[in-house]
Amino acid sequence: MQIYLLRHGIAEDALLGKRDAERALTLDGKKKLRGVLRRAKEAGVSPSVILSSPYLRAMETSEIVRSVLAPHAHILRCQQLVPSARPEDAWEEIRLHRDQAQVLCSSHEPLCSFLAGYLLRSPNLEIDFKKGALLRVDVENAAVHPRGILRWMLAPKLA
Repeated sequence: MQIYLLRHGIAEDALLGKRDAERALTLDGKKKLRGVLRRAKEAGVSPSVILSSPYLRAMETSEIVRSVLAPHAHILRCQQLVPSARPEDAWEEIRLHRDQAQVLCSSHEPLCSFLAGYLLRSPNLEIDFKKGALLRVDVENAAVHPRGILRWMLAPKLA
């Protein structure tokens, strides 16, 4: 299974009286995200399932993923992908889709970094996971404890 971890694009700054979960993507964030996704498309990324944090910026990111990479994909809101979620819980959600060749997770920091470390069996791994960055980890099976292989990471400045 190919697992793609995508940190949401650049979002609005936090505003007094507005919940963090309601922050939307900026125009620049959408533009940079599309650039990353166009490069990903060239690499054969076409998930059939997009798991998304329910936060607005992650859901908007997921919609852009669907429009650029996978018009056929289903987007599923997952509480297990909010910023404060545990990587073990996110993995359990991903495992539910083990019959899919490619699963993309639209999420946030610090979960993206923690989940990458968990999938790679390197919990102390530090990753500079920029907004709009996409990372691919391959796992051979959906065992309780994953054994992933890092294949690549694409950052917005490289797209």
